[in-house]
Amino acid sequence: MPKLSKIRRADPQLAREQAKYEHPLPSREYILQILADQRAPAGFERLIELLDIRPDELEPFRRRLGAMARDAQLLQNRRGDWLIPDKADLVRGRIIGHPDGFGFLKPDEGEGDIFLGAKEMDKVLHGDRAIVRVVGVDRKGRPEGKVIEVTERANKTLVGRVIEEHGVAIVVPENRRISQDILLAPAEKGAKKSVRPQAGQVVMVELIEQPSRHSQPIGRVIEVLGNYADPGMEIEIALRKNELPFKFSKEAQAETRKLPDAVRKSDWKGREDVTALPLVTIDSETARDFDDAVYCERQGKGYRLVVAIADVSHYVAADSALDRDAYERGNSVYFPRRVIPMLPEKLSNGLCSLNPQVERLCMVCDMAISAAGVIKQFRFYPAVMFSHARLTYTEVAAALYDKEAAAREKLAPVLPHLEALDALYRQLAKAREKRGAIDFETLETRMVFDDQGKIERIEPYERNDAHRLIEECMLAANVCASEFLREREHPVLYRIHEGPTPERLVKLRDFLATFGLQLGGGDAPGAKDYAKLLENIGQRPDRQLLQTVMLRSLRQAVYSPDNVGHFGLAYESYTHFTSPIRRYPDLLVHRAIKSALATRRYEPGSWEEIGLHCSMTERRADDATRDVEAWLKCYYMRDRIGEIFTGSISSVVPFGIFVALDGVFVEGLVHVSELGQDYFHFDEKSHAMVGERSGRRFRLSDRISVQLVRVDMETNKIDFRLAETPAARK
Repeated sequence: MPKLSKIRRADPQLAREQAKYEHPLPSREYILQILADQRAPAGFERLIELLDIRPDELEPFRRRLGAMARDAQLLQNRRGDWLIPDKADLVRGRIIGHPDGFGFLKPDEGEGDIFLGAKEMDKVLHGDRAIVRVVGVDRKGRPEGKVIEVTERANKTLVGRVIEEHGVAIVVPENRRISQDILLAPAEKGAKKSVRPQAGQVVMVELIEQPSRHSQPIGRVIEVLGNYADPGMEIEIALRKNELPFKFSKEAQAETRKLPDAVRKSDWKGREDVTALPLVTIDSETARDFDDAVYCERQGKGYRLVVAIADVSHYVAADSALDRDAYERGNSVYFPRRVIPMLPEKLSNGLCSLNPQVERLCMVCDMAISAAGVIKQFRFYPAVMFSHARLTYTEVAAALYDKEAAAREKLAPVLPHLEALDALYRQLAKAREKRGAIDFETLETRMVFDDQGKIERIEPYERNDAHRLIEECMLAANVCASEFLREREHPVLYRIHEGPTPERLVKLRDFLATFGLQLGGGDAPGAKDYAKLLENIGQRPDRQLLQTVMLRSLRQAVYSPDNVGHFGLAYESYTHFTSPIRRYPDLLVHRAIKSALATRRYEPGSWEEIGLHCSMTERRADDATRDVEAWLKCYYMRDRIGEIFTGSISSVVPFGIFVALDGVFVEGLVHVSELGQDYFHFDEKSHAMVGERSGRRFRLSDRISVQLVRVDMETNKIDFRLAETPAARK
């Protein structure tokens, strides 16, 4: 049967008859084809003629054109004629704002952002979707654009601080990428629920008018959060600024209330009984949710390792309200002193937490591992378990490694299994090294708070071998999950980590060459090549500099249905199975494994779109936690202005150097204007700022002394100036 688009052109009457069975309107593709064939814009009347639109089709056809315009498939010019954006040298994309007032359009297709000056940014807000025409190049040689049309507004509400200027109330957005202030509408213009806040308060604003060329955005206050320095306000701001969901839907709450308080006998159906197995959880002292338990025993010359993971999928059904809320969140978010969980507390701290001395439903990865740390066999099965002890990293390390008598006596009932677990860990660590996984040295810190909820001090948090022991067990289970699904050709979200891009690789090799070092592997280096280079670097004084540059050459790990392997861990196939309480991809993996065990296929929708979403929520959580930590650190440092500190240069950027302070673990900026009486230029290749006249260099990881001169609580910025000038390096 011929397609309707061809019939319309050949025989309009026949097309109408066919339309009864297909669709009364021409498709979007056909409309675009007709416009492309015209090679010129066409008015509404002309389109009606070209497409043979009947009188009763006029309104639906008009709506279709409007929908195509909203999706940026079509555009109307000033005369009202319809045209294809691509034919008019127009570019569609998303607006990326800059705190200094300018911005960029990130194109939907192709590479290379388009610069937008401050006047063009007056029409849009960060995150909006727009169509831009390239009108030239800016002074830096970048393509410069003019906003033709805003196709989608991204901001309906904003969080910010109220300021009064000459009797006019405005809200300054907390998101510094939005440089326009929000004018508060008079009470009579806003809705009845509009609130009149006091100057200095933090508020949520609903935009009732978006920005345009001639007017700034206008909004009304819908919620007063409180004063800026109120305890916990930094988290309230971060939640709203980063659009993090933090309230469960009424439907999800209703489903939660219907859940049992404990494992029921009916839940045992189809599960293996491993309650007699002395599984234990090992976590930090402050942990409240326990999603993994472990057990190990020697088996011949090798080991049996059992990793039991909370069976969240039993309680959170696909496409339920709980599932939809979990998907929207994507993951739990861990702020200092507060957690925004992916699942309600009844699940995350109750039914799905492997608390000691209670029955819990779980998914088990049961592995047979050789004496050399090679996984020989594995099996997945649903089970019912009983955690025999809730242990901490500290007490396990004290018993296994420090040989403390009190700790060993306390853990005596499970100590033989812990010792077997440690012996296995040693072999897994050797296998990891042989595999060539990259092991960058990183310093972790934690904040200690006073009674008022503010930082008392920041201290280093050292990972001991008990941490690494559990990490290796989780890696083993994740690899088995990936292999299990890959063998059965069942789609899933892999945790992928790609190696360096060609551009980053060239920059890294050029940088290493200045130190007389080489990275092996040619055009496609592997994790082993990175690991070997780290080994060759040894403990030389510039090790931190070299390691930092190597780390920055790698790409960010993401979730994807395309299995390209995990570069950093040196795995050909890797996924996340071990944390379904706090990561949505893990929950999907559990459902996929259950489906594969039942010889079914689990299809939650587009795996690619879900992977993109979960990668986004992970970045969103990271951004929010960074915002909170930055604010807390500013508050911590605000009473120390004038003090002198020592530290290391942690980053070099065109506008200055960032310095990480010793002992304080706070980072701040020395602006380029504070580097001395010289013109300093950013040398990207060597990660340094270089003085034009003096040749003085400030390079990544250099030691430096600085004086704290400014703490800006509004922008979360800390500014230093040089306290002493380091020796010139040429």
